Amino acid sequence: MGRTRNLRLEAAIHELGLPQARLAARFRAVAAENGATELAATNQSSITRWISGTRPSGRAAHILAATLSRGLGRTVTLADIGLAAEEGNDPRPPQWSADTLTTLVDLGGTDLDMDRRRVLASSAYSAAGLALPSETWWKEAAERARTRTPVSVRTVTTQDVESVKEMTVFFSRRDQQHGGRGAGRPALVAYLRTEVAAYLAGRFPSEEVRRAMTSAAGELAYLAGWTAFDAGEHPVAVAWFTVATKLAEEARDAPLAGHVLRAMAHQAVDLHHPRRALELAEGSMIERRYKLAAPRERALLGVVHARALAVSGQKKEALAALTRAGTDLAAADPAIEEPARVAFFGEASLAHESACTLRDLGDLKGAEAAFRHSVRTRALPYARTHAVTLGYLGDVQVRQGHLDAACATWNQALDTMAGIRSGRARDTVVQMRRALSPVKGRGGSTAADLDQRAREVLARVV
Repeated sequence: MGRTRNLRLEAAIHELGLPQARLAARFRAVAAENGATELAATNQSSITRWISGTRPSGRAAHILAATLSRGLGRTVTLADIGLAAEEGNDPRPPQWSADTLTTLVDLGGTDLDMDRRRVLASSAYSAAGLALPSETWWKEAAERARTRTPVSVRTVTTQDVESVKEMTVFFSRRDQQHGGRGAGRPALVAYLRTEVAAYLAGRFPSEEVRRAMTSAAGELAYLAGWTAFDAGEHPVAVAWFTVATKLAEEARDAPLAGHVLRAMAHQAVDLHHPRRALELAEGSMIERRYKLAAPRERALLGVVHARALAVSGQKKEALAALTRAGTDLAAADPAIEEPARVAFFGEASLAHESACTLRDLGDLKGAEAAFRHSVRTRALPYARTHAVTLGYLGDVQVRQGHLDAACATWNQALDTMAGIRSGRARDTVVQMRRALSPVKGRGGSTAADLDQRAREVLARVV
């Protein structure tokens, strides 16, 4: 069967109006900027083959999209030129070396297209795909971004940066209140893919404004990843976390990069990949990320590091990390402004993560006490996390043989889940029913009624 001519790519090249030889020369220049030395031999024949239907290999498709974006003065995605991942392929997280802006817009399109997102979300979460890039990549990321050629003539202002920050706070609050499957997520992704991408493609009056906008975009991309993680769409989350880390490094925002790596470590812990979780957590704790972070953020990095150590079987180190996290949080001063992304992390959150660490170390009694402390101190706006904490508390109670207490706690968790659409909350309900199954017979009508209620909640609420 012959190849199908790529009419979308042909149309884009026709719109650009350059001979294929000159397009190939521009392609080689962009490839060189991105360190893609393997594409140095790309020539007019390569362009002709791609138009004829041969798919570019490796990084070539992303470099081609970036080259066309510059020439046309707008962001050109892989879908625009007929080179998006084919349905049925195993989608993978974006490559570290791919052009960040092109990847962001492509990923946003996938996330907004329910059919395409379903393909990506249903592909296997791969711990191997989380391997971090070389130290050279980290060192060169900001310089590559600084010298990137603007795609549009739009000049970005400090007011634009503040607008992105304000929207991030808004979407973050919705996530905390309603969960990652809530109605706000498509709006978040659409805003990121259109308005924020347009800012990143524009001109910056100073290096300070460039870094501020890139950092703000990175934080919003992180939030897109976190909502995907909470929705249980783990490959989508990894893809967004990768983009967020790249943007953080391009902004030279070491604490933000650490924050995203911490989220990736949290995800790896939850999905039972201890070795990769520890690698990511240790990446978040290296000096430039940990030392430059504010105390509240250092505490968050530290407590997830403790969890990664715990699931790796390093008890002594995990307990020491918990102690350090507590010390860091105690040093947080309300009078000192900290990033909005850690506004949620306080006494209740530290207690929740500490309880998870103790649970994974086998200290169920200590975990129960810490989960109870988290429940007592949790503020009302954080309903999703509160529901998950209650679910975990019931689990450690039933594992200690306290069935009546567990049933009471789980009923409270189900009360809290009204209006929440969260994959993590759903998982606690599934685990609740699984834990009830072997003991339901001796729990009388209370356990049976709880199981029935949990079944209804699974069908209706989360």
